[in-house]
Amino acid sequence: MADSHFSAALHPLANPGYGKRSVPGQRPRREDDFTHLRPREAAVATYIDRLPDQSDISVKTLAKHTPYGQWAVGKALNFLITAGHLRRGLESVQDPSGSSRWVTRTWWSRTARDDAWWAAYQRGDVPVETHRPTRSRAYVLLAALGRENPVMSLSHTDCTVLAPLVDEWFARDATERQVLHALTEGLPVPVHHPAALARRRLIDKLPPAPPPRPRPVRILECGECGGPARADDLVAGKCGRCRGGRTAPPPTLPPARVHALATEARAAATRTPERPQAWQCSSPAL
Repeated sequence: MADSHFSAALHPLANPGYGKRSVPGQRPRREDDFTHLRPREAAVATYIDRLPDQSDISVKTLAKHTPYGQWAVGKALNFLITAGHLRRGLESVQDPSGSSRWVTRTWWSRTARDDAWWAAYQRGDVPVETHRPTRSRAYVLLAALGRENPVMSLSHTDCTVLAPLVDEWFARDATERQVLHALTEGLPVPVHHPAALARRRLIDKLPPAPPPRPRPVRILECGECGGPARADDLVAGKCGRCRGGRTAPPPTLPPARVHALATEARAAATRTPERPQAWQCSSPAL
């Protein structure tokens, strides 16, 4: 794929809130990520994958920064939708003032996802991966603890037993540096039982649970007609109508959005209109 190595250094970002959005659960980048695609689609996919999030990946912008014209880029993007790497749609986001608005999203996945995965993502669920790494992020951190402080070196059994406690820290948005700090700072001298000390500290120093995050409100669009579709209606990125079958009615606005629009409408209806200034008319001379 020699033509996939055109430069992404000067690629522009989209307006704030728009552009490329990487989905969770991405596997590490590999040389064979897109070998299942045709050469042109593989080249476009490789280019998009190297771009940072919020990059403008519209047809026009990609055509300006790749060797392909708009027609070829559009066909490639549609193929990537069918292959499970890309979806377009809308997402409701909150402004700092607390009001909601709909923004256009283009979601990207280096790993090809099936229809069930995308349907779960649209509903706001965190899709469960069927293939998990043999060593979790928590296990790797604990195994490297001895490099941070030799007196806290742990065995394989220790790391396996303590990993769920570290997972709970990660679930509460703790960083790896915060976990390491809790396990290696201010240690007693000497440390007789590093595993027991680590367990005690992981329990006693556990940070408070973060406030619950609101479930995202997303609407995926059909890759063929661009119309909104329900989570379970898209097959290979196409709605039932474009596949030649019957399709479910388009999704309605979420209740919170309907309530906000109704409130705005009532406020506008009860607002007292400004009285126009009376014209000063003088009788013409007879």
